Amino acid sequence: MTKNFGFEQKISEPEKILKFLRELLAMKDPPRDARDLEKLKNAFARREKIRTIQNRDLIVVAREKNLKIPPSLQKLIQKRTVRTISGVSPIGILTKPHPCPGNCVYCPTETRMPKSYLKSQPAAARAFRHKFHPFEQVRSRIRALEESGHPTSKLEVIVMGGTWSFLPKKYQNWFVREIFRAANEEKTFPFKKTLQNLQKINETARRRVIGLTLETRPDWIAEPELARMRNFGCTRIEIGVQTLDDAVQKLTKRGHFKKDVARAMKLMKNYGFKVCFHLMPGLPGSNPEKDLKWMREIFENPDFRPDFIKIYPCQVLPHSELAKIWRAGKFQPYDDATIVKLLVQFQAFVPEYCRIMRLLRDIPVKNVISGAKFSNLRQIIENQPKKLREIVGDEFFDAHDLGNVSNFFRDIRAREIGFSKLSTPRLEKPLENQIVDFATAKNTQNSTPGLKKTTDLPIPLEPELVRRDYPASDGIETFLSFESHDRRHLFALLRLRRPSIDFEPEFFRSALKNSALVREVHSYGEEISVGEGVGAGQHRGFGRKLLAEAEKIAREEWNLKKIAVIAGVGAREYYRKFGYKLQSGYMVKKLDFSAKK
Repeated sequence: MTKNFGFEQKISEPEKILKFLRELLAMKDPPRDARDLEKLKNAFARREKIRTIQNRDLIVVAREKNLKIPPSLQKLIQKRTVRTISGVSPIGILTKPHPCPGNCVYCPTETRMPKSYLKSQPAAARAFRHKFHPFEQVRSRIRALEESGHPTSKLEVIVMGGTWSFLPKKYQNWFVREIFRAANEEKTFPFKKTLQNLQKINETARRRVIGLTLETRPDWIAEPELARMRNFGCTRIEIGVQTLDDAVQKLTKRGHFKKDVARAMKLMKNYGFKVCFHLMPGLPGSNPEKDLKWMREIFENPDFRPDFIKIYPCQVLPHSELAKIWRAGKFQPYDDATIVKLLVQFQAFVPEYCRIMRLLRDIPVKNVISGAKFSNLRQIIENQPKKLREIVGDEFFDAHDLGNVSNFFRDIRAREIGFSKLSTPRLEKPLENQIVDFATAKNTQNSTPGLKKTTDLPIPLEPELVRRDYPASDGIETFLSFESHDRRHLFALLRLRRPSIDFEPEFFRSALKNSALVREVHSYGEEISVGEGVGAGQHRGFGRKLLAEAEKIAREEWNLKKIAVIAGVGAREYYRKFGYKLQSGYMVKKLDFSAKK
């Protein structure tokens, strides 16, 4: 029996597994791919007369015996490497079923599930299995990640389940406390420990909550609500925008309008939150032309410009009012070709500072009554030109030059170094602070302003510091990043904001008044545990250099007296190393004007 996150996990023949691992580590010619590893495991099993060894057993035994596994072998053993390839361990959990303030026609209302979720969805099924208990959900996901060979020292917890802001406040507080209790590995709950006590423990825990995401509606965003979210340790807010077309919002009974989104966006950014929009093209009352128009406005209008987007083309789902409308012949969702054509055109307007997190919901095909029934849309658009041509047709494919990969995504996810086949850059050369100013840059489909074509530039050994400025919500956003010379590979980023001039914070005034805001610092590449090793993007000093540049901009260009970081609870220790102190839930640093030139 082997212990894994407080559980005893039964492993057959642990001595044999240890023997295989030691033989594997001693090989002069180790396996090159998963197929080679499987051959070695099968041969060993036949020789030792045991069942075929599972990768999860290798992972658990190696951890139990403190065996050092080379990175190349770790990748072969690890399941679903993509889970932590962005530098963090994402953990999605759901709140309990609870009434929703909206009456949207497209949302399923399955019994015993939060509104808009189906029990067949992976995250929803896990939550149902654990009776929606946050402690059990977090603990289960940590265990699953570790059994798959993933590090879990940097947890990014995403709370789903409808409108967080509509949940009872007592339940919200209990729910978040249970998240931190699970991350802190506390088996029993000592009631004398408040949420603040648990957060303090988590600052130096083995598993740190470096990010907490909450979902809500734009019309529920107000300063008291943002203050409550911030006290919970929230760093990112996801809001269901769905569309900017007010006529469509009214027809689908959404209950809020474009002006609500703009108002909420300004408040969220002024308080330092990262913001993700949920977008839903193909709703009743719309068409592809209307959709493309408002989807372009998402980034062309300074009132919006989110940091992340999730795109959920409208599907007819069971237990929804829309299913009845569809059966009556009064609505028909977009077919595959229409959806793909729309998204191919839209992605050309998504700027480098935004991350497309999803292109379709993870709803099993069997549950989709009508609408898109494939889940690998991004892979088709990026990597399967033959399949893409079949879907959109020869005329559209050729007219948009879809055989040219440079026409595709340039958002954050498309350029993250973890998704790149580029080898890890050498570390012996110093990083160069080469700045490219994108203040007046306008997004175009086939080029990046101010740069030569990527085909004219070699991939460098070292990243360069890049700066992009853009107005947003009556303030100024400065997007700093370390990127390859051709801008196709992203190593690290920082989001810096100068709040709107009229911002008079109702809460956290000591931290936010006359402050520049750092809304995100992120180094990409496979997750490296706290205090361990160096990767392509992590633990290379990029964060320190980006913070120094942000401080310089705030001090020398904006003439602000201090800088505040909306750090996750588990990231506070990182900022303390650079002179930041905890103040009203933010990490704050007074700027040294004696260093101003």
